[in-house]
Amino acid sequence: HDAPLDDTPERTVSLRRAGSGSLHAELIALSPGMRTLAAALDRLRDTELPVVVSGETGAGKELVARAIHAESRRFAGPFLVIDCATIPGPLLEVELFGARAGAFTDLQRDRDGILTRASGGTVLVDEVAGTSLDAQAKLLRVLSEKTIRPVGAESSVSIDVRFIFSTSRDLERETREGRFRRDLLHRIQVFTVHVPPLRERPEDLPGLIYLF
Repeated sequence: HDAPLDDTPERTVSLRRAGSGSLHAELIALSPGMRTLAAALDRLRDTELPVVVSGETGAGKELVARAIHAESRRFAGPFLVIDCATIPGPLLEVELFGARAGAFTDLQRDRDGILTRASGGTVLVDEVAGTSLDAQAKLLRVLSEKTIRPVGAESSVSIDVRFIFSTSRDLERETREGRFRRDLLHRIQVFTVHVPPLRERPEDLPGLIYLF
């Protein structure tokens, strides 16, 4: 699990990147915050329960999510990301669940959503706090039932994905202020890992400079 940097095994946590033995995601873990994170990732290896990855914008949440996927049983499957902060509400359902031909006037054939394309792998729901309450209700149903209904479909279909959620916001505060569903928070916040910002991890700077 640990890969040496300058012959010091503790310096770098090196992880397989999904789908390729030639690519690596490396987490420099000398600072206390990153050591805590590395220990948390070890505990996540044998579970497929949802994970929330929190941290400021630019802290490296997607890199951590990729590391979780790469060290899981699903490492050979796809790792796909949906950015909830940039997709307008009406399109988010289509992006997640897909749509059947004819559901829209210009849709001539079935369109698979990300939850279908990621079968056997992992989906990172990026900036989950940016979703509407309606979209949150649909996500909750997916997590509860492990099924989706594409837009325009008459029946639901089963899915096989592992969910990771990322957020740069305080989900507890979002919940208290009515912008995030408490039942969804309870469902997704089984495990939470925090990615510290670079200013809180000066011990990691030499290793990062060496790496880059």
